[in-house]
Amino acid sequence: MRQVEICFSPELIHLHDLEGKIVVVVDIFRATSTMVAALANGITEIKTFASLEECRDMGSEGYLIAGERNGVTAEGFQLGNSPVAYLNNQYAGQKLAMTTTNGTLAISKSQGAYEILIGAFPNLSATVSYLQSRDQDVLIHCAGWKGRFNLEDSLYAGALAKSLEATHTSEEDGALAMKALFEKEGHNLKGFLSQASHAKRLQNHNIESDIDFCLTLDLYPSVAKVESEVVKWI
Repeated sequence: MRQVEICFSPELIHLHDLEGKIVVVVDIFRATSTMVAALANGITEIKTFASLEECRDMGSEGYLIAGERNGVTAEGFQLGNSPVAYLNNQYAGQKLAMTTTNGTLAISKSQGAYEILIGAFPNLSATVSYLQSRDQDVLIHCAGWKGRFNLEDSLYAGALAKSLEATHTSEEDGALAMKALFEKEGHNLKGFLSQASHAKRLQNHNIESDIDFCLTLDLYPSVAKVESEVVKWI
């Protein structure tokens, strides 16, 4: 069987071999959830950047610019990192440039993989189906929080690893642990993750609607993939 493993932080990605693997980058609160929402609501492509400056410069090239640091919209940007800002086709037909505290860094550190997908609960089943249709091993790359482990990304990793059990085996401790955690707590995602440190940061910014969206399962039937450094629906 194919393998699935978990990297809990971009600071640990150098310990994993990316070659020949499909990497699923996940930043539940909120970058990858926001990307999925934007694409599902008509954004045609998303270019991601690690730095604020590079992203801000894309405004002069006709892109919407979205920048977030420490949970709030960065100075000089049209948008922050809220998935609900894109609902109801608010920006349909436009291109987006995006930089966030954790998620876009994880994407940049995943270069060298066979493929890079964007993971989120709102399209979990579609991502599972895509991965099961491919012949590659899977590495789930959690964005974490400023290099540290976080609960929400790791629980998604457990959900994905659990959902892949028919076709992928987990032999490393991280995947085994997170599958067990999801089996125990997955029935109550919002209640369990309300304890997470980043959920509490977001609650301090009064954006509970973002949290609700990020923890909603299977809203969309499509997959988000990074191709030539651009995120698109496939």
